[in-house]
Amino acid sequence: MTIVLFSVWILLNNSFNPIILIIGVGVSVSIALLLCNKCSVFNQIKLSPKSFVYSIVFTFVFLIELIKSNFDVAYRVISPKLPINPGIVKVKTTLTSEIGRMILANSITLTPGTLSIDIHEEFIYVHWINVEDRDVDAATEAIVNKFEKYLKEIYG
Repeated sequence: MTIVLFSVWILLNNSFNPIILIIGVGVSVSIALLLCNKCSVFNQIKLSPKSFVYSIVFTFVFLIELIKSNFDVAYRVISPKLPINPGIVKVKTTLTSEIGRMILANSITLTPGTLSIDIHEEFIYVHWINVEDRDVDAATEAIVNKFEKYLKEIYG
C-alpha cells in the first residue's frame, strides 16, 4: 500500500524535489500503518518477476481486445440492420483472489459490448451486446478466458 500511495504522491506532485519526496514517504507510510489492516486486498498480489511479465502481457492482450471490441461495436452501430442479440450471460472464473476477480470484471466492462453486472462466488454475470451462446462454458470461453489465464499468474 505504501508503494501505491507513494506512486500516486509522485504523480500528483510531478516533482522529485527531496523535500516533496520525504513528505511523500512520511504520508504514505503513515496512511499505510493506519489502514494496513483494512487493505488485505494488496496481500493477494504476487510479487515476482513472472507476475511482472504477465502484467505487461495482460496489458497488451487487454489493449488488443479493447481495439477489436471497439471495431465490433462500431460495425454494429453503422450497420443498417443493427445486428445485436443482447442478453445477460453467466460466466465462470477460476480466480480465487478478490482483486483478481475485480480486475477481471473491470476488464470485461471496459471492453465495449460487455458489461459486468454482478460477481457471485465463482460466477460473473455479464450483459453482452451479442450473445453468441448462453451455455456457461461457451460464454466463459468467449469472454473470460483471454484475460483469466494472465490474471491467474498475477493474482492467483
